[in-house]
Amino acid sequence: MSLTDTRLTRTSSSTGTDGRTHATSVTATSVSSGRLVGAVVTGAKVWRSISSTAVQAAEWVARTVRPAGALVLVAATAGLILGIVFGWVEWMVAGSIAVILLIASVPFLFGARSYDVTLSLEHGRVVAGDGMTGEVVVRNHGRGTALPGRIDIPVGAGLVEFGIPLLRPGHTVAQPLEIPALRRGIITVGPATTVRSDPVGLLRREHAFDDVHEVYVHPRTVSLPSTSAGLIRDLEGSPTRRTVDADMSFHAIRPYVPGDARRHIHWKSTAKTGTLMVRQYEESRRSRMAVVLAVAEDEYLDEDEFELAVSCAASLGLRAIRDARDVAIVTGSEVPRVVRGRIRTIRHLPASSSRLLLDGFSGVEMLENTMPVVEVCRLIAESDEGLSIAVLVVGSGLPLARLQQAALAFPSETRVIAVVCDERAHPRMRAFAGLSVLTVGTIDDLSGLMLRGATV
Repeated sequence: MSLTDTRLTRTSSSTGTDGRTHATSVTATSVSSGRLVGAVVTGAKVWRSISSTAVQAAEWVARTVRPAGALVLVAATAGLILGIVFGWVEWMVAGSIAVILLIASVPFLFGARSYDVTLSLEHGRVVAGDGMTGEVVVRNHGRGTALPGRIDIPVGAGLVEFGIPLLRPGHTVAQPLEIPALRRGIITVGPATTVRSDPVGLLRREHAFDDVHEVYVHPRTVSLPSTSAGLIRDLEGSPTRRTVDADMSFHAIRPYVPGDARRHIHWKSTAKTGTLMVRQYEESRRSRMAVVLAVAEDEYLDEDEFELAVSCAASLGLRAIRDARDVAIVTGSEVPRVVRGRIRTIRHLPASSSRLLLDGFSGVEMLENTMPVVEVCRLIAESDEGLSIAVLVVGSGLPLARLQQAALAFPSETRVIAVVCDERAHPRMRAFAGLSVLTVGTIDDLSGLMLRGATV
């Protein structure tokens, strides 16, 4: 008996009542159980390997075989099977031709990774409506001659194609990249993708590079007059209705009370009345401005009207930054439909510099599920009590009654101005109680209306 058998088999003996010895043998099944577990583990590993290989093969076939190639593959399979089984010569010929086409298409896929592609853009930021230029440099870093091919460069939702000539090893070709007029937004350019395909279009092989560029397409803006000299006059801060004993905005005079500073005594009034009179001032707050842009879809007629509103808001924000104002740029934020009405949220765009401000406006979009501008104004008024000026930029879909509701959300000492963007209307300015409404049809109307407001 071997050592293994000795460990796995145990024999015990006992003496019964009749004096005979009874032997009981217990044989363990550890060996068979271990082999079974090992076989299961090995089978699972093999199955995972086969499944992974099958998935990769399916993905490769989906990327490589075009619809025409799939049709030829079906024709080859069906033709050969039917021709061999039933002896149909015509089907065998058709299947053979399809197989020859597939085999002849394979060599055109070679060399897809032998290129070194460099994509460069002249500018990373442009204005909406302007184009962009760049350059694509292709170098054959392989040891053999690279066959002619094609490079596809995604530009947002579009695609720019370049033809690559025959390149010997180490040779380079440079081609200019011209991107036509772009709409406002953040556009992704790249990655450059080399494409190999046969002349018939049966098979296709692609290789994408890592060179991806983000282009900020800024909204169109117009130069506005200084907000300290135009419609918004707030050079030294915004005076409030609260009276104080010392400030910059003189309000009135009142009788002297014990504790008043002598430097505030108004001596001319004191001489006339014979009673000590002191100056009284209106409290002035540090100038802080808020530009609120409505982004709800139902507040605009179409996308062009929304683009006009974005341009107006960006122009106002740039003017405020150039005037060294403390400005907040606020829009509505995306609210999930299931919690709409129960959550209030707003979005602040960066306003520390002109570039960051325009970059933020590049990514602003109309939203279907968001708070109306009235709720946005209430939330910004609650979170920022020091506002002296609030400018609301809205579309023609917002009625005047709701504009007035939005203006009432701010404190009484806050100057509220509404800019209504309506491409169908003539530029005009209207004044209501606590609200000035400017209607613009183009971005250029905003500058003239602000200048006109200074003389009203």
